[in-house]
Amino acid sequence: MEATSVVSKTKKRSYHKTELVKSITFKVLMSIIILIVLFPFIWLLISSFKYEKDIITYPPHIFSGKYTFENYIKVWDTIPLLDYIKNTVIFAGSTMIISLVLDSMTGYALARMEFRGKSFFYYFIMVSMMIPFMVYMIPLFIEMNKLNLLDTYAGLIIPRATTAFGIFMMRSSFVSLPNDLEEAARIDGLNEWGIFTKIMLPLEKPALMALAVFTLTNNWNDLLYPLILTTTSSMRTLPAGLALFTGQHISFYGPVMAGAVIAMLPLFIIYIFAQKYFVQGTAMSGMKE
Repeated sequence: MEATSVVSKTKKRSYHKTELVKSITFKVLMSIIILIVLFPFIWLLISSFKYEKDIITYPPHIFSGKYTFENYIKVWDTIPLLDYIKNTVIFAGSTMIISLVLDSMTGYALARMEFRGKSFFYYFIMVSMMIPFMVYMIPLFIEMNKLNLLDTYAGLIIPRATTAFGIFMMRSSFVSLPNDLEEAARIDGLNEWGIFTKIMLPLEKPALMALAVFTLTNNWNDLLYPLILTTTSSMRTLPAGLALFTGQHISFYGPVMAGAVIAMLPLFIIYIFAQKYFVQGTAMSGMKE
């Protein structure tokens, strides 16, 4: 019995040691991966406070002896940064709000309602997700030009008012909700609009928040789309304005990096507060009746 007990304890110790080694190895690997992912952002942030000579020095150094705020002052004085920020907020914010309304309504209709052509409409949306923007950007430019919507907020917002990805995401989320909720609401006398607004939509808060962050991030960081549909500096968004600033002042890397930090900071703050909804949205998407 004593020999068996000793063997059992030895096995337990060996097991705990193996698990400890696995845990430490996993944490070290994850730390290395996180460092690799964050390194470009850390480099960008530090370089935005460097002098120009320290940025272009070879071999490059992560840190330098002196730091300055001149890059932020220069980018603020050289380009209409406040107009770029305003345009980006109006474009990305309005697109996000309108997209949430339209995508959620379309997703609900495709998930919970029956109507003629439903399958065709859904598959048509799925196919449209496979078409890259470069294929239809010239026809879109011509259309906006004929409608006199170039260089306007409406011209920027309307084509992005809804997305195939948003419809697909909301449909997938609505499909996962139990049918008992809908049936109970119908027994209580609610119509389709009441079921959607009072029962289903409140349950989709995590999915809506996740879609809001996705939509806001996509439009905030988009370069090609606003660059095509705007022709004057007063209507440029942050990415488009900074891209032109880079082309005009290619030797000044410090101000460009400072502008990139300014453009990235709002999204970083939003993501910190909204990241929990990604986990909740993923958990709810796995619900089945």
